[in-house]
Amino acid sequence: MKPLLTAAIFGLLAAPAFAEGDPEAGEKGFNKCKSCHTVTSDAGDVIIKGGKTGPNLWGLAGRQAGTADGFNYSDDLVAAGEAGLVWDEEKFVSFTADPKKFLQAETGNSKAKSKMSFRLRKGGEDIYAFLASHGPAPAEEAPADSAAAEESTEAATE
Repeated sequence: MKPLLTAAIFGLLAAPAFAEGDPEAGEKGFNKCKSCHTVTSDAGDVIIKGGKTGPNLWGLAGRQAGTADGFNYSDDLVAAGEAGLVWDEEKFVSFTADPKKFLQAETGNSKAKSKMSFRLRKGGEDIYAFLASHGPAPAEEAPADSAAAEESTEAATE
């Protein structure tokens, strides 16, 4: 019983923080974003075909801001990322509501600018939940999950 409980606890600790929004509603809401953004996996699988004005949003959740390959970000967004800005639901929703104001607050620079001029009035949580469901699995999850699976298999055979 003890190994099974330990495995369950480690499994919960290793689980990613899930977004509070509705991924299905977020997929619909992403229609507002796809004129500039695409969601294409690292393997080249197109989840949502979109424009190339903005960066590919595959794997956005948990990624350092301003680091997607193949996109030329504003200096201010890159600086925010280098200072530790990582996309989580709260940061994503704030950024999409008013990118310029968000970067000014995040960097402390009243002249900070974003290349994204669109403002998302509502539904940011849902779009984040949709994007969070489309990305590579965090690397550290695999060992914890396999260890938990081994322990629960051992517990079941005892």
